[in-house]
Amino acid sequence: MIYRRSRPLAAALVMLAVGCGGTGSSNPSSSTYAWELPPGFPPPVVPDDNPMTDAKVELGRRLFFDPRLSRNGTQSCGSCHKQELAFTDGLTVSVGSTGESHPRNSPSIANSAYRPALTWANPLMTSFEHQALVPMFGERPVELGFVGGEDELIARLANDADTLARFEAAFPDQADEPVSIATITRALGSFERTVITGRSAYDRAVYGGEPAALSDSARRGMDLFFGGRLECDHCHGSLDFSGPIHREGKTDDPAKFENNGLYDLDGHGAYPPDNPGILAVTTNPEDMGRFRPPSLRNVALTAPYMHDGSMATLGEVVDHYKRGGRRIESGPYAGDGARSPLKSPLVSGFSMAPSEKADLIAFLEALSDPELLTDPRLADPFR
Repeated sequence: MIYRRSRPLAAALVMLAVGCGGTGSSNPSSSTYAWELPPGFPPPVVPDDNPMTDAKVELGRRLFFDPRLSRNGTQSCGSCHKQELAFTDGLTVSVGSTGESHPRNSPSIANSAYRPALTWANPLMTSFEHQALVPMFGERPVELGFVGGEDELIARLANDADTLARFEAAFPDQADEPVSIATITRALGSFERTVITGRSAYDRAVYGGEPAALSDSARRGMDLFFGGRLECDHCHGSLDFSGPIHREGKTDDPAKFENNGLYDLDGHGAYPPDNPGILAVTTNPEDMGRFRPPSLRNVALTAPYMHDGSMATLGEVVDHYKRGGRRIESGPYAGDGARSPLKSPLVSGFSMAPSEKADLIAFLEALSDPELLTDPRLADPFR
């Protein structure tokens, strides 16, 4: 079965678009929020119809970690995006509030404010406010489980005096209906835009004037990463190490999606049917197996790897690209991804000495930002 959006969720997207607008464009003058950005980082895009305010960001933080956003009260957004794991969950694939497994690995939301597309395999999912509907109301898979329960969710929040007061403070222009699906998703989007990571050893060396922050091994690995032999930066470039970014005043770079030779089930490039990449959205056969390259920031903290969590270590990932694709010897996914006719030409393989592999991994480890893991502004307020 191809992974598709449910009809009720599609209807909810239309309702939200009417009530909240789309991605909008950047309008700094409409925001009262003071960004505290790492050195070298530009302000991200903020939609005109959802300007940033302190009250809205704080409400969004509380909603992000509030298990009342799951119908059975067992999970929050933060259950699959844990701060101590750089806003991932450490599982092969995420598991929803009812115990149903998601077909994909939980990506980090850190720096999502800069990304032209927010998910693994949907080029149309460009707005935090729209994306928040997927975990709340999606049916395949069930995540937070509120499909058909919009009124129940609103009542659950509106009937709590403290929560209601926070909505009223965050949305003073919505006095008649401060708690709604639109205001819930606007608050969540406002908080998620503040989850920004950029204070790693790499950043201190490149942007902070601390060249000694990078070890000699990591510096050699950086030369390999950006060098012509490996060319890792072709898919993992930009400030986010994930491809094009959107920033205030510039939003015209589209997201990139690539087939990295992870599977070839039939000799023609087929991927497992529940994970066909953006093909599920575009229906273009050439899009089979194309996924958005994830950010490599904090990559040492976000194992397992790939869209389906099918690689356990960074060493395994490096070996995959060194070979130019993965070969699976037996089982339902047997095949040689290096021979896939749909594989990106950028994944062509390369030679590498063991010492060079160690240097490259040292560089990837130097992309970890310890401040992200402990920043109280991003922490669960209910702990």
